[in-house]
Amino acid sequence: MTTTLTTQERAAAQAYIRLMETAQAVLSDPELAPMAGVYLSSPMAEADEALGRAGLTGNEARLLRLVTALRSPGGAAPA
Repeated sequence: MTTTLTTQERAAAQAYIRLMETAQAVLSDPELAPMAGVYLSSPMAEADEALGRAGLTGNEARLLRLVTALRSPGGAAPA
């Protein structure tokens, strides 16, 4: 089954993925971890704004389905 993402949903899923990848990189580096707030503030703001535009604020289940679809082989279809 193909999941179709709107432009806003795709942007939100991509922003969430960037935030998670940045968080993983920062928190796994002992030198960067103490400054995590500095490094993560911009990607957190980007993800928060994108989630709001897509109507996904508070809808983690839908967001995670979209992220899964986007990261699956072949990705998700654009709307």
